[in-house]
Amino acid sequence: MIASLDLSSLDAFRWACLLLAIGMLLLDTIEVGRNDGANLVNAVFGARVLERRTAIIIAGLAVVAGAALSSDVVDTARKGIFNPLELGTLEAALAVYTSVYIVDTVLLYGYSAFGMPVSTTACLVFELLGAAMAINVAAVHWGKAGVVMAGIFCSIVLSGFAAFLVQRAARGAIRDRATSLATLLLHGGWIGGGMATGLCYFLLLKGMKNVGVIKSFNAWLKSIDERLGADVTTAMLIVLLWGGFSILIHMALVVFRKRAAKLLFPALAVLGMIAMSFAFGQNDLANCASPGLSALKLLDAGDLELGSKVKIEWYWLFGCGILLFAGMTTKNAQRVTKAVVSSASMGDHVALWAPRWCVRLASYLLRFRGTTPALAPRAGWTPAGKTLHLDTLRACVIMSVSASVIATASSMALPVSTTYVSFAALLATGLADRIFQRGDAELKLGRSIWIITSWILSALIAVVASFCITLAVYHLSVWGIAGCIVMNLLARRWLRARADRLEARVTEEAYERAHPEEFAEESEGD
Repeated sequence: MIASLDLSSLDAFRWACLLLAIGMLLLDTIEVGRNDGANLVNAVFGARVLERRTAIIIAGLAVVAGAALSSDVVDTARKGIFNPLELGTLEAALAVYTSVYIVDTVLLYGYSAFGMPVSTTACLVFELLGAAMAINVAAVHWGKAGVVMAGIFCSIVLSGFAAFLVQRAARGAIRDRATSLATLLLHGGWIGGGMATGLCYFLLLKGMKNVGVIKSFNAWLKSIDERLGADVTTAMLIVLLWGGFSILIHMALVVFRKRAAKLLFPALAVLGMIAMSFAFGQNDLANCASPGLSALKLLDAGDLELGSKVKIEWYWLFGCGILLFAGMTTKNAQRVTKAVVSSASMGDHVALWAPRWCVRLASYLLRFRGTTPALAPRAGWTPAGKTLHLDTLRACVIMSVSASVIATASSMALPVSTTYVSFAALLATGLADRIFQRGDAELKLGRSIWIITSWILSALIAVVASFCITLAVYHLSVWGIAGCIVMNLLARRWLRARADRLEARVTEEAYERAHPEEFAEESEGD
């Protein structure tokens, strides 16, 4: 792509856009790995099924595989937020795409530094919306933008509602005996079979629907429906899969006994992580890759019409997948995972921060919780002394429900956010387990309220910042780009300093709450 560019014909503005598109494409993909990618391992990490480094490697490989097998067409305005042809000029389109990156890189970096999950999909949609409005309000498809927002909201509600019901049913049957052979012989088959069915359906028929064999199988199922005159094959397939997996799990429990009982839910949790990671690489990667790759294609062809649909070679997306994998290994990614899991931990004491108004609101809401005891088992510790924030049963529910919701939404062509769906499932399963009945309940619920509030704030920030940055880039040309980059770097430095100070303070306060006797002795000595 770059080799075919006629660099001698580019003016200063287009040269600046070329360099910015390449640099910000690399940086933004890493930022997505720091935030969105980090959420892929939350459940497995929280239940200590795998060490975080091992989980990141497995999830990262699935992300790269999903990226390499993704569609060769990346729609830059994936949800039809605006019509690039209505922007008027090539320079206007370049201003939109590059401005989106300037905002997105610092927005994702700031959220990751503070351990706050945010959706790349939602951020990109609102950034494109704000940037397009700065050039031509008439170019925005307001009806489609409303559909996008409604789709994201519905996916969050559906994930939370389904996760609550599944967790309450599974917990009612299993209780705290997730590794008990006698209990799993009674309930492990139908519970594990249901989870495996959802994951298999998601990973194969939806996540790999563009692979030749799966595409042919789906076409065969569709032909059967057409002959029968009814859409019944999907339901029949799900029933057969559920029954088949239930029998296999029960047979494994009968044959391998305690060994199978110990590994059942951890294995399902890892399978769920792989399924989510593969789909993330296939779908969400296009969000961070499309603006930069689209800008490069525009510069290559000099044709504005390419701004609406861009053909991308698979090796470009494979390379982006490698960068996303790299982002998942960073310190900021670890902060996101740790903070999100702690927000819905079954442990009593957590290292978190939330604004005072969120904690006060949480305290008010918890007045209505009653005196019913928590259903979640008491948090244990690993041999290394690390807290078990989740048990393996809850980790399985989170992964299977999240994957199934995304599969359902994808089949209906509805936009979803991996981050929002997975966090909704994490929080809802915590509510089902009544984790807010003990320990740092006000702080955990307050943090959850703050996370949800930050989702709304991220949309507002994305729209306003992209609008302003696009105006500066479009009207001030190279000087506008230079000024915006300087602002981006200064903002990143300021956010990092604030986040590091807050992290140190939160860790100290959490230790004080967990060991009040030590500080009481110090006070008496003083």
